[in-house]
Amino acid sequence: MRGLGISVYPNSNNIEQIISYIETASKYGFTRIFTCLISAEGSIEEIVAQFKRVVDSANANGMNVVSDVGPDVFEKLKLQPEQLEFFKDLGLWGIRLDLGFSGMEESFMTYHPSGLKIELNMSNGTKYVDNILSYQANKTNLIGCHNFYPHKFTGLSREHFLKCSEQFKALGLRTAAFVSSHTADHGPWPVNEGLCTLEEHRDLPIEVQAKDLFNTGLIDDVIIGNAFASEDELKRLGALNRDLLELQVELAEGLDEIERKIILEEPHFNRGDVSAYMIRSTQSRVKYKGHFFRPLGSADIKLGDILIESALYERYAGELQIAKKPMPNTGKTNIVAKVIESERYLLETIAPWQKFKFVEVKK
Repeated sequence: MRGLGISVYPNSNNIEQIISYIETASKYGFTRIFTCLISAEGSIEEIVAQFKRVVDSANANGMNVVSDVGPDVFEKLKLQPEQLEFFKDLGLWGIRLDLGFSGMEESFMTYHPSGLKIELNMSNGTKYVDNILSYQANKTNLIGCHNFYPHKFTGLSREHFLKCSEQFKALGLRTAAFVSSHTADHGPWPVNEGLCTLEEHRDLPIEVQAKDLFNTGLIDDVIIGNAFASEDELKRLGALNRDLLELQVELAEGLDEIERKIILEEPHFNRGDVSAYMIRSTQSRVKYKGHFFRPLGSADIKLGDILIESALYERYAGELQIAKKPMPNTGKTNIVAKVIESERYLLETIAPWQKFKFVEVKK
């Protein structure tokens, strides 16, 4: 099952505020937490005291906590790579190796009696994960998570993101990536210009970022990288359909019952013989053959317009389409709705044969 997560940074905040945030996120169905021991400051005793309260609260709310670590954290804690009891006693579900070891050490970690998940950095595009698996690691305890990028214009390109994600997904490993809240004000480092994985997501609404990640089919868990997201953002993410892409649309006025039904109730998919100009969902023209689709006008077609062919198009009458590019209107095509502006970004990501649906939003 696909999941949602938040991030918390105990060394940066009031612990009571973090616990309240955890409880709110849990209420909206969030099940994962990312935190960072790499940026933690203070004595070992102080770090343990801060993190233990937070992790205990997370566990009490049914949330799994993964903390970023690396060789420097093991050194600071005076631990060898095989000594994972410290992290288990802290209550962690897993540790994320932002930087790793030789591959042999990671393979042994996956067999540790603690059962800790060993999460690997997915963003580098190297053969690191293959190296670990060459040492016969226990894949049950091996998962992956991308980086986030606090500095504008340093996030991953889509091409690199997809390549790295496909590498992990092809191995059957659980994957995660980060989205950025627009109300949060901090992360683990002083620079905080958003904490997303994909650079093109940085200024998008948080639910559009998450829809895009889930829609790739390559990401299992979406985690908010910065803190604290607003309750409204948590609620919007919690309400997402994580398995089926839902596009928010505004309906045109004057539609009849059949037109509304086609848009909002009929199942839709993108035909396999894809067009550069439109997404075609053609089953409605079969189901409603014989219905008179009256012409509604002939305004030119813009990106994101949802179209139903009128009776003037004869055998195409009743076919639903989504415009991917501006087009002149022959006068035979009805513009029946519009994908909201912030979600038109998603149209180019809809694959051949992919299913999707529309959800009406009020103007």
